[in-house]
Amino acid sequence: MAERLLIRALSGGKSTKIITLHGKKMKMMPSTLEKLPGLRTLDLQNNLIPKVCPEISTLIQLTALNLGNNLLEEVPEEMKYLTSLKKLHLFGNRIHRFASGACDGLQNLILLNLNNNQLTCLPQEVSRLKCLMYLSVNHNQLASIPRELCFLENLSELQLNYNKLICIPEEIGSLKNLQKLFLVRNNIGTLPEGLCELKKLRILDIAANIIQIFPSGFQNLKLREFYCEGNPLFLKQPIIAAYKEDDVWSLQEITSRFIMHQLAENNPFLMHAIEWYPEVRNKISQQKKCAVCGNPFITPWLECVQFVPPSKNWKISKNLHLVPLQTFTCSRKCFTHRSRNLFGIAQT
Repeated sequence: MAERLLIRALSGGKSTKIITLHGKKMKMMPSTLEKLPGLRTLDLQNNLIPKVCPEISTLIQLTALNLGNNLLEEVPEEMKYLTSLKKLHLFGNRIHRFASGACDGLQNLILLNLNNNQLTCLPQEVSRLKCLMYLSVNHNQLASIPRELCFLENLSELQLNYNKLICIPEEIGSLKNLQKLFLVRNNIGTLPEGLCELKKLRILDIAANIIQIFPSGFQNLKLREFYCEGNPLFLKQPIIAAYKEDDVWSLQEITSRFIMHQLAENNPFLMHAIEWYPEVRNKISQQKKCAVCGNPFITPWLECVQFVPPSKNWKISKNLHLVPLQTFTCSRKCFTHRSRNLFGIAQT
């Protein structure tokens, strides 16, 4: 059957635009593909193909390639020649690596599906996929994702469900067009503050991780759907613990607080002088704000959790009545005058 379909396609020559040969038990890609330079769509899913043929590099007009459910062990180097490719499906293979240069020519790729493979990492070269809008790497073995992934400015949907991720890069805030983020069934303990910069994010699913608390500013996300069941979230059950009565700040902390206060007051001398001290600029760029008085500081006096109701516009997980946000207090005095929804986090 596959041979007859190929013969029919070859008879069309340059006018052949689509070839569909899925589920034909093929053990190799047909080398005669080089005789079809006008091919736009090639569907070879559900076969037994272990590697692509060199002749695929001639298909420079190909826009959609489906090699799902085959026996590939890598994202092949030949992909770099498919400069018109927009959709690439490689799900259900045995892929555990990217060949060198595989991403080089995929400047027009919009969709990449790598679900159900054996990837333990993504290469830094993924940042070359400048047009990528949809990336799905569900059911792999990713332990981390490269910060370079966060430079894909056009990325709209990112699926990383069922992996072994323990953290997300702080640079995720650079994905300005991200609308959907799926992180179900990983080992993520904390979410980065950069996540709160995703102004276009509408769907966030972090179910079944080990998250207890969310970064400050999380409540301001314009989400439509938010799912977090299966996480050991902090509940509104404060632990009474002893804390230091006296505030003892280091000289560096005292100096930092003074400088930050003067900069907030637009002190012209310090605003000019600080340009000559990059190490000071770097230090005060790490400042946090006190949840009570709002003043900046470098070293928190006590980490706290503040409980706020989720936005009424969010479609949320069942039984999520309050969202625990990570906050800090700058002194014993502020902690003493905290609101009833603010609790200190203490080791017991």
